[in-house]
Amino acid sequence: MELSERKKRILTAVVEGYIATAEPVGSKALAQTIGCSSATIRNEMSELTAMGYLEQPHTSAGRVPSPAGYRLYVNELMEKQKLSEAETAAINEKLARKDEQIEKLMAEVGQLTSSMTQYPAYALTMKPPVAVKRFDFIYVDANTFIVVALLTDNTVKNKLIHLPFSVHQEQITTLSSLFNANFTGVTDREITDSIIRSTERAAGDTYGLVAVVASFTMECLAAARTAPLRVAGQSRLLDQPEFRDPDKAHALMSFISEGSHLMDDLPPAGMGTDGVRVTIGPENMAEELKDSSVVMASYDAGDGMRGYIGVVGPTRMDYSGVAAKLSYIAAGLSRMLAGTDAPRGLDNKLVLKESGHYEQEGREEE
Repeated sequence: MELSERKKRILTAVVEGYIATAEPVGSKALAQTIGCSSATIRNEMSELTAMGYLEQPHTSAGRVPSPAGYRLYVNELMEKQKLSEAETAAINEKLARKDEQIEKLMAEVGQLTSSMTQYPAYALTMKPPVAVKRFDFIYVDANTFIVVALLTDNTVKNKLIHLPFSVHQEQITTLSSLFNANFTGVTDREITDSIIRSTERAAGDTYGLVAVVASFTMECLAAARTAPLRVAGQSRLLDQPEFRDPDKAHALMSFISEGSHLMDDLPPAGMGTDGVRVTIGPENMAEELKDSSVVMASYDAGDGMRGYIGVVGPTRMDYSGVAAKLSYIAAGLSRMLAGTDAPRGLDNKLVLKESGHYEQEGREEE
């Protein structure tokens, strides 16, 4: 159902009022802003509640946005912010240090992002997918063999495998041939159960040897394409009213500090590579993030690598301000790390391209 302009104005006012105060918004507070009577606004708010865009925490309280309300606000209603001169200067100063190592830079970018948004922030760089060039299986004795994998990034990984049963050297030679035939030239995400099962049948493997080596292979490939994830500002959650409950705050802070879990919500290949993606509450895959929102931006890190910066906070988040800051930081990182040309003087306007996905649009100042 298409919302009327008045309903859109009321929903926008409720979202922005709740973001600013963390308190439910009532009809009296909106009457002067919207230019309608309190009774009219109450009726409209009741309809927005019935449509799933607002929620009423208590019978006599005002309304707060639902996840669906935040999503509509992010997609259609919020005004896109322009960064202040002080904010752009702070970002540009940090990104001007081209001589810093990438790991140190990512740590500082995370701290900068957290400081500017007042939310916990993370930063990481994803390397291009790698595959195995060649496998070597070295027979040691009846209960031991070594797997050596040469990867396409020219790194070498190996694993010593001890067996609770005996195998012949011919079995290990057969495994080597099958893995070189079936597991080279594919990424960790392309190694499927069907490939594993067909290799088991070809090897006559009833002991799970193929599964053990396949697991080692996928671990090596996944680790090779992932740089350490840097997290900063976890304690900023304690400044948010939603996390005054120590147990709730501790649970989310522990999840964020773990870091690697946040990678589960990274965009799939081809999504979000040029803009900002917003996931709200229950849209997040991780159960620990069901009451939180994640805003992330992607940048070109050069040499085929893609990086991500993001923040985690309550669903009552300043989406427009956060998106503007992340977009500007990501554009600066792309210019610095990959030499990607971007017009100077962009007005930082973010334009919706698909659900939850924005791109920066602007014109060059003369």
